Parts: sequence; C-alpha cells; structure tokens
Amino acid sequence: MPHTPIHAGQARRTETPNARMTTLASPSQGGTAQLSMWLVEMKAGQKGPLHIFDVEQIWHVLQGQVEIAVDAVPAVLGPGDTVVLAAGAQRQVSALTGARLAVCGRADGTAAVPGEATSRGVPPWTS
Repeated sequence: MPHTPIHAGQARRTETPNARMTTLASPSQGGTAQLSMWLVEMKAGQKGPLHIFDVEQIWHVLQGQVEIAVDAVPAVLGPGDTVVLAAGAQRQVSALTGARLAVCGRADGTAAVPGEATSRGVPPWTS
C-alpha cells in the first residue's frame, strides 16, 4: 500500500465550547480507511461533556495536566501519560491546566451523551 502524506496545511480545525480539535489524519483527508488521529487543546478549567463512544480510543497527554474520569473513576494525567478508553465507557475530560493531547481511534465511532434520546453521531474531527 502506498503512503499518503498529510501536510500541516491539510489539518482541519474544529472549535467547540470545550476544546479545539485539530484533525491530523482521517478517512476524509485520505490515506486511512478506518483510523483517525487528532489533537485536543483545552484551556485551564475547560471540561468536555460526559459522553460515551462506541469505539476504543487512546488518549496521550503531550502538555499540561488533565483529569479523565472513566465510569466516574477520575485519574489525573500529565505529560507522557496515556490512557486507553474502552468502547462504551462513560468519560469526561477536564483540563486542570492548559493541555494538549493526541488522540486516536476508529474514524467511524459515534458519540452519545447519557440522557439524550439519540446519538450525536460521528464527530467532524474524526471523520
């Protein structure tokens, strides 16, 4: 299989009230059929919603300190720390300081928020 470079100018940025996601590789950018890799940048005090993905994800802290609660069990992570989040686990990410994380997982994973009647679908930064 040939390699497909994805240059910095092809990165896609998505802003939410909780973070900025920069898509580094995804099926819509070419080169991968199933996987996605993105950066998450959060300011101190930002907190993502409690949510569930139907696919496994790997989160790696590049800078700063975050608390990632998985099934209501919190863990504080700093630079160099990695956590694997199982499919179906409830998770919430909170930035204790300004933080930058690298995340990878299947590109077709859908997100859901407990208590909402319907799935939120595939996030734009993973597709």
